Parts: sequence; C-alpha cells; structure tokens
Amino acid sequence: MKTLLISLTAALLASQTIADIQDPPLNDYKPARKLGRGLANIMYSSAEIGTTMVRVNDLEGNSAAWSYGVVKGINRMMMRIGVGVYEVATYPFPTHRMSYRPVLKSNIPWVNNGYEEFPPEWGFQARKNYSTVSRSY
Repeated sequence: MKTLLISLTAALLASQTIADIQDPPLNDYKPARKLGRGLANIMYSSAEIGTTMVRVNDLEGNSAAWSYGVVKGINRMMMRIGVGVYEVATYPFPTHRMSYRPVLKSNIPWVNNGYEEFPPEWGFQARKNYSTVSRSY
C-alpha cells in the first residue's frame, strides 16, 4: 500500500511538471494574429504622429513637439507601415526568429523610442486591473 501511495504521488507530481509545456509562451502568436497585427499597423500608423508629438511635448516642450515631434512621428509612422506590409506579406510563414513573434517588440518604459506590438490607440481608456466599485467586505 505504501508503494502504491508513493507511486501515485510521483505520478501526480510528474503530471504537474509537464503541464507548463502544454501551453508554451509562443502559443499566442499564430498566423492570424500576425495578419491582424500587420493590418492594424498599416491602418492605424498615422496615430504615431499625434502620440509622438504628445510624448515630445511632455519631455521637451511645445516648440519641439511641433517641429521635432512631427518629423519623428512621420518617421515612426513610415516604420510602422513598412513593418505592417512585411507582416501582411509574410503572415503564413514563421519569419521572425522562426516564429510568428512581432518584429516591433514591446515599448521599453525608460526609453522614448521603443515601438509597441500594435499601434497606439487614441482616447481615454482605463488601464487598471481593479475597480473601486466592487469591494469585498
């Protein structure tokens, strides 16, 4: 009985160790997501101009926002269009690092020049994972 209990415990622990392999981190990146990401980068790339102007305005002021910010925004828009065309053209194939991962990775928080996977969105959005209305007593 003791041997059976030990073997069942070992089997249970072994099943838990392979559970992580069943859903690898790159499972979210598939051809459909790559196609959608490419189309979003093409269609909404113009949002980079306004977003970049706001970022430059916060860091360097109004004059820089309307001169340097516009030029930098157009540069970022062209980069996003190019990457979007590349991702739409190659969406059936795992091209970037032999996977469907985005070419434009995540925005590094301490650097203003990073690109995000999807183009920026305009408008007011709640980015918090909590709500003050629902409280558990």
